[in-house]
Amino acid sequence: TVSQKITVENETSSSLIKNIKSVVAPFISSEHKQLKGEESGRVNILLLGTAGENNPGKNLTDTIMIMSIDTETKKVALLSLPRDLYVNIPDTSYYTKINSVYQYGINSNKGIMPIKKTVEDITNLDIHYFLVMDFEGFKKIIDDIGKINVYVEKDIYDSRYPGSNYSYEIFEIEKGLHKMNGEIALKYARERHADSEGDFGRAKRQQQIIQSVKNKVFSLKTFLNAFTLNKILNTLEKHIRINVQLNEIDSFIWWSKRVDSQNITNAVVDAWKKDSLLRVSHIYYGDTRVFILVPRVGNYSEIQDLAENIFNLDEIKRRQAEIEKEEASVSIINQSDDDMLSSKIRTLLKDNWGINKVTIIGNNDNIVRSQTVVLEKTSGEKIFTLDELVKKLPARLSSPESLADGGQARLSSPESLADGGQAKLNEDKNDIMDIENNTDFVILLGTDLENIYKYGEDTIEDLNNTGLDQMYLNLLENK
Repeated sequence: TVSQKITVENETSSSLIKNIKSVVAPFISSEHKQLKGEESGRVNILLLGTAGENNPGKNLTDTIMIMSIDTETKKVALLSLPRDLYVNIPDTSYYTKINSVYQYGINSNKGIMPIKKTVEDITNLDIHYFLVMDFEGFKKIIDDIGKINVYVEKDIYDSRYPGSNYSYEIFEIEKGLHKMNGEIALKYARERHADSEGDFGRAKRQQQIIQSVKNKVFSLKTFLNAFTLNKILNTLEKHIRINVQLNEIDSFIWWSKRVDSQNITNAVVDAWKKDSLLRVSHIYYGDTRVFILVPRVGNYSEIQDLAENIFNLDEIKRRQAEIEKEEASVSIINQSDDDMLSSKIRTLLKDNWGINKVTIIGNNDNIVRSQTVVLEKTSGEKIFTLDELVKKLPARLSSPESLADGGQARLSSPESLADGGQAKLNEDKNDIMDIENNTDFVILLGTDLENIYKYGEDTIEDLNNTGLDQMYLNLLENK
């Protein structure tokens, strides 16, 4: 029936595409069936690109992207996650690069769920739909629609583009406007060695290709050409996996006609700029030094902030400007067992958060605490800095008042501060006494941050120079 749900977990999913041929043919009315997420104002679609059969690492995800539709403003956003992001596989003690999680789901008969839940944990978004396409399908779609127009921003010469049988080949293309076939478009989307931004520049090019394909596929010319449309549907039947109900197809086409496809917001979670949300590190897998990406803070809060505000990136910039305007001073006392932790936090505050007045104070009493605490001495006057410290380190909040007389401490967000909420009392009432009065915040580092900030820092060049041996490495680390 039309309402039958076809998912990727069974091999009959190709019947979805066969039935679409009869669904797409009628005209699209002014009304449509509501999609999942539409009621809350945002539809999120997970897009995954894999190598596919007869390719090395056939189920490793070369592309991990969330497409979001704001159903009120009709805006579209694309958020890319890098394949080297080091993550925990949901409901296990295993850690791996995120590009291996889909493969883990296939091998363990869990299908799409591990990668879906991983992306939801990282972004704090509900994933309503997903689409998985392999390289061959990607190439054929572009050939089916008669090539795509793509503007190449700079000359590219890559002598280490992945070839067949774990080999290298040369990929070269000049700056300027190109009409790309599927083969060239795939190489342009995958190339990373000749791009100064490495994997992150590649993610931007993938977003560029998706926009071009979307514009061509959903053009009136394509939909009026029955031969072209039939070729597209035949390709999709063989090369994609999706979780869409048949009676939702019209709704996706309905939305494709109405969204603002000329002003798509593009964001890449990267590690190559000063304000990047990730940093390069490494682990050892046996005797192999494997380069990975980890959040620059101890959690996914910054990535979640970006995902939540992707339709209003000015809000993130506004809060950063407010932090810099507050010109807060911070003192750090290291009460953990890691001697390097205080310098790591100082670097984070100064280089990444724009907090320039940071002082490290010795732990003269040799106190070791289990939980990190932020002592607030501004009486709520510098709430943006306070929110940043408590939420992103992360830490528990206290204040001199709570230390001195057992009073109520403030909560961690500007909204909570304004509402006068209650927070935990700080039990260590003497820690503040020896801190100079002109310090706005005192951070008492605890052992809880040691594991979070344990990774050393490597360079983006180390990551970009990763060879094929790591590209196809089936990394699975038990912690």
